[in-house]
Amino acid sequence: MSYSITESCIGCGLCKKSCPVFAIKGEPKQLHQINSKRCVDCGVCGNVCPAKSVLNSQGEVTTKLPKDLWLKPFINRTHCSACGICIDICGFDCLEMSKPSFKGDLEVRPFLADESECVGCRLCAEACPLQVISMRKAVTA
Repeated sequence: MSYSITESCIGCGLCKKSCPVFAIKGEPKQLHQINSKRCVDCGVCGNVCPAKSVLNSQGEVTTKLPKDLWLKPFINRTHCSACGICIDICGFDCLEMSKPSFKGDLEVRPFLADESECVGCRLCAEACPLQVISMRKAVTA
C-alpha cells in the first residue's frame, strides 16, 4: 500500500514539489493525489504537508517534520565502489562524485553535495548494491 492524501488537502503543492519520483499530481488549491503505482513509500510528502493530509502506508496520519530533522544519506566511503547508482537515482541531484586528486586517481567516491536539496527519500540507500549508504540525521556545525 502506498501513501495517500485525504480530503483535508489544501492544495499547497509542497508534496508534489518534494516527491522524488513525481508520484503526486494536482493543481494549486485543489486536492492532490498520489499515484500508488509510482509511490515508493519514502514519506517525504508527509514530512512537508502542513495540513496533516497525508496518510502513510498503514493508513496513519503523518506529521510535518522540521527540515533539520530529515534524514540524510551517509556514505561509507571505505566500502563504496563508486558505481554511481546512488547519483543516478537521486531525483534532486544532491549527490555528486568527488573529483580525482590526480590523473588515474581511483579513490573518487559519491558525496552529498547539496544537503539543502536532499529530501531524505532513501532512494539512494535502497539502490546501493553494496548497502553502504545509511540514513542519518544531519550533523549541524
